[in-house]
Amino acid sequence: MKWQDRRLLDLFGIEHPIIQAPMAGPTTPRMAIAASKAGALGSLAAAMLTPDLLRAELQTVRQQTDRPINVNFFCHTPPVVDAGREAGWRRRLARYYDELGVPASAADGGAVRTPYGGAMGDLLLEFKAKVASFHFGLPEEGLLKPLRDAGILIMSSATTVEEARWLEARGVDAVIAQGAEAGGHRGMFLTDDIASQPGTMALVPQVVDAVKVPVIAAGGIADGRGVAAALALGAAGVQVGTAFLLTPEAKTSQVHRAALKSKSADVTALTNIFTGRPARGVVNRIMREVGPISSEAPSFPLAAGAATPLRAAAEAKGSGDFTPLWSGQAALLAREMPAAAVVVTLVEQTSAAFKRVQG
Repeated sequence: MKWQDRRLLDLFGIEHPIIQAPMAGPTTPRMAIAASKAGALGSLAAAMLTPDLLRAELQTVRQQTDRPINVNFFCHTPPVVDAGREAGWRRRLARYYDELGVPASAADGGAVRTPYGGAMGDLLLEFKAKVASFHFGLPEEGLLKPLRDAGILIMSSATTVEEARWLEARGVDAVIAQGAEAGGHRGMFLTDDIASQPGTMALVPQVVDAVKVPVIAAGGIADGRGVAAALALGAAGVQVGTAFLLTPEAKTSQVHRAALKSKSADVTALTNIFTGRPARGVVNRIMREVGPISSEAPSFPLAAGAATPLRAAAEAKGSGDFTPLWSGQAALLAREMPAAAVVVTLVEQTSAAFKRVQG
């Protein structure tokens, strides 16, 4: 397909204006490699990786492709531990610990989510990453300057027009307009009001009008019809996540895959009970009984400490009742196929969608 808007293609050096979303947990080097080789911008998710683990992933990618790669980071402010709130949260979940036979001492578990720092930046420079993307705003300028000086492109997520303007004022090369339909964590950083978050169809054209840098649409885009709609709204490209969760390259758990393939996948909600920040996932038991939004949950990412052991115990029994089943609102459009085939299919479907509109 011949893309009329070449801004992202020329900026990133890719063939198709499609970004494989960096999803902390399910994303793997194999997925990024396959997406990049298919002409999209493959992404690695570094939010839950140590520098040593990120180095290993970057080495794997560079051994198999020299195509452009995006590496994504969280840039939240580490919270101060509130002992009283932590204790209250553990009491709130205590009955589930008893039910699953999990010792109370296991509540210190949970994946580490460390904000972007200098050690990660050194790796980006060493491996000459094409793009660095961020969630929850941007790191301080002192951490970004070495990347800019090395020619590494910077982008970040905006969930409102105000956030998009804030990002552009701080020199990003592209803005990811994340609509409310998107799966996983909201990228919101200038507001904590999830009730006022606009959907993709409303957000994208307003961001396009508000900023001069290319805008990437994200949220509820899982097939070519969604891609075509986003481009028609003025987006220079799209970021697709949920459609890659059923690929063989994804490190998606069996209970998560089962949920995405079930009829219940069309019922998602924003919840903070798994990590402390609002994130969209398929509604399950703990979301119904404890949340989906709980004022008792500790700040991000501390809530994960008590929630993760429940997930492990339940998954060992084949249950996803306590698993964060991250998903956007278009999960029913996802198909089981290789990551490269997802990219090819999106391109073919987009071409067909434009032809239908043109008559």
